Amino acid sequence: MPKFVIERNIPGAGKLSSDELQAISRKSCGVLANLGPQIQWIHSYVTPNKVYCVYQAPNEEMIREHAAQGGFPADSVLQVSSVIDPATAEN
Repeated sequence: MPKFVIERNIPGAGKLSSDELQAISRKSCGVLANLGPQIQWIHSYVTPNKVYCVYQAPNEEMIREHAAQGGFPADSVLQVSSVIDPATAEN
């Protein structure tokens, strides 16, 4: 299944409390449950003013539907073409 990186511009994201992050996570999981098993949230990286999320989904449209239903920004949705890491240098 395709993997996507979503960039969400959220001013002050890095200052969100653990309770606020938990509420956001719960909202996202609720929307995911409604959309069905074809879309999966892998994890997210919270930075000072943005959140970068990694999802698996059949297409960009489903990612954008999740954002719309959850009220989350999806400023950039990019399909991952390759994944590299330090082990890639050894092959």
